[in-house]
Amino acid sequence: MLRIILLIYNLLLPFGLLVLLPVSVLKMRKRGGYGSRFWQRFGKFDAETRAKLEAGRGRAWWLHAVSVGEVNVARKLIAGRLRLAPGVPVVLSVTTSTGYAVAVKDAPEELTVIYSPVDLLPVPGMLLELIRPVVLVLVEAEVWPNLVWGADRRGIPVVLANARLSPRSERRYGALRWLAAPVFGQLRRVLVQDEADRARWEGIGVPAGRIACTGSVKYDLAGSPRESRVAAFRELVSVLWGEGREIVLAASTHDGEEAAMAVALSEVLRDRPGVRLAVAPRHAERREEVRAALEKAGISCVLRSGLPQSAQGDGTSRAPVLVIDSTGELRDWQALASLVIIGKSFLAEGGQNPAEAIAAGVPVVCGPHMDNFLPLMKLLEAARGIRQVRGLDELAPAIAGMLDDPAGSRAEADRGRAALAQHRGATEKTVAAIAAEASGP
Repeated sequence: MLRIILLIYNLLLPFGLLVLLPVSVLKMRKRGGYGSRFWQRFGKFDAETRAKLEAGRGRAWWLHAVSVGEVNVARKLIAGRLRLAPGVPVVLSVTTSTGYAVAVKDAPEELTVIYSPVDLLPVPGMLLELIRPVVLVLVEAEVWPNLVWGADRRGIPVVLANARLSPRSERRYGALRWLAAPVFGQLRRVLVQDEADRARWEGIGVPAGRIACTGSVKYDLAGSPRESRVAAFRELVSVLWGEGREIVLAASTHDGEEAAMAVALSEVLRDRPGVRLAVAPRHAERREEVRAALEKAGISCVLRSGLPQSAQGDGTSRAPVLVIDSTGELRDWQALASLVIIGKSFLAEGGQNPAEAIAAGVPVVCGPHMDNFLPLMKLLEAARGIRQVRGLDELAPAIAGMLDDPAGSRAEADRGRAALAQHRGATEKTVAAIAAEASGP
């Protein structure tokens, strides 16, 4: 059955790629990843990268991620791996340019970062032969049929780490179980975030004996903010607006949310001179689009990229909004904020991960659309550790009330942080489970 499914998949995939190619190229030209490294997606590497991959052949762990969220999970796992086995090579493949930028930033010497191969034969096989990993780790939900099949037939164990299955994906895979089950059945191990997830993965074809609960790496409090970065950002805010400002941060916002939130909060900002708004778009390359939308709404702003790198300025800027058009800094900006608003939860669907802000001990507000994080939301709501509003019309009253009751807001944040403590140690458990499946050192 698996061979029939792969045959159908490989007959249809080239046509699907052709249809998607124009949109993909436009995105890459806009976001990056279209330059010299573009051909990595087809197994073509410069001499230095190829030499590094060959040097680790037969010894490396290969982790496969998508964008920033999954890369941050992978970075935790890589750090855990290197604590156990210093000097052993690791390969991380990343799909998006934003994910790539995060992956290479402060990367350890043992790590080689590449762009993810397209799942078009014979590309996955070429990469598997070049790297010959002792284990292939797919982060969260990246199960590509040709890559998984190629690893399985070479005797390379495949582990799905920090496994995530949204309700939408569960419904889709459930409706096509006869297609999905043989592919998922090749996974050696599926490491789920919550005990309640077991049944969902069994329902789409993963044998029960291959599922283990290790907790959520994303929610593991091990990833603390970098104090030096937080201090540097505090200085930048002081340069921009003066000392002692309270920052309301809209994190990982999507199209239209920045201006809508700024308009909704305009009275809050006007009535509280010590409060300022920062927005961090999910995709930093949207900076000019965000600036234009804010200006169209009559709200002036300043870009993070336009701020000085050292203390210069008199702190008298009248722009009430800072656009954080940078990559890899969100965790530290969240730690600096007085309140965090979760993006993609108001004008888009699915929401973004609130765990980093919760882990930093910051009060968090989200909109009605948090479907991608239902288990986490249930956990936080049961602990009264997060504030969820029904729409933008409720956002300003919620923010105003939280700002005016700092003790209550801190207590709410503390309850949320305590609720996340059950995931403490998830990174170590996940690394240990992967190591147990690995076929080599």
